[in-house]
Amino acid sequence: MVRIVTDSASDIPAEVAEDLQISIVPMYVRFGTEVYRDGADLKTDEFYRKLVASRTVPTTSAPKMKDFSEVYDRLAEETDEILSIHLSSSFSSAYEIALRASGRTKKECHVEVIDSRTAAMGLGLVAIAAAKQARKGLSLQQIVKMVKGATLRARVYVCFETLEYLRMGGRIGKAESLLGSPIKVHPIVGLEDGEIKPLGRERSRSKALERLCDLVSESVDVSSLAVEQGAAPNEADRLHSRLTALYPGKPIYASMVGSAVAVHTGPRVVGVCVLGG
Repeated sequence: MVRIVTDSASDIPAEVAEDLQISIVPMYVRFGTEVYRDGADLKTDEFYRKLVASRTVPTTSAPKMKDFSEVYDRLAEETDEILSIHLSSSFSSAYEIALRASGRTKKECHVEVIDSRTAAMGLGLVAIAAAKQARKGLSLQQIVKMVKGATLRARVYVCFETLEYLRMGGRIGKAESLLGSPIKVHPIVGLEDGEIKPLGRERSRSKALERLCDLVSESVDVSSLAVEQGAAPNEADRLHSRLTALYPGKPIYASMVGSAVAVHTGPRVVGVCVLGG
């Protein structure tokens, strides 16, 4: 069976990754001189407490080549085909490093590496879809074809408390146009094909959640969804309930924004990720 690998910027819930046998390679998070492996040395709840309390602006870095090599070598003992799907190369060198590691397995194994052109559960939904196809017994070539199509149909929509973390991390892109409002607003940003795009502002969080639902409803032929939150569980629950009513029978995953992504989003974010059919 083809085995699926991704990185921790996918935000896939641990129980889902375990059930589908998805291997997750941790990104690195740095607070000054302290370096942590995302999700391994630094749990998500602990990260948010540290983010709010620390005067140090955290940064992230991609997994090292040896991190990928260790995972590929372990899986090569079980399979001769691996599909490795990673955070958009617009935001990280994870894809390039995985690509370099892919040809260095100790045991002969075909490792295919794909740039997802997305992040968070946009990436997560693509990896989950790939793992489900692998479980059905599809070939590597069939799954690669599906994944390349899926990356074009993945959308991420996020309501921010503030865009300052995105700005400080150098990831703000065109969403910079949403900075500097004289009144308290809730900016909404989208991610599509590796590009961050401004989608507007709302005066209240409730209006912002409505806008997220509207954005999802504009998607055609929804295959699966995920609701993500960073220290905003109640709002995420409300969004999840609304989407469940709108899309009965569709899988809707609940996920926390992990530290590798939250470094750039900050606390109190709520988002929805969509994978088109």
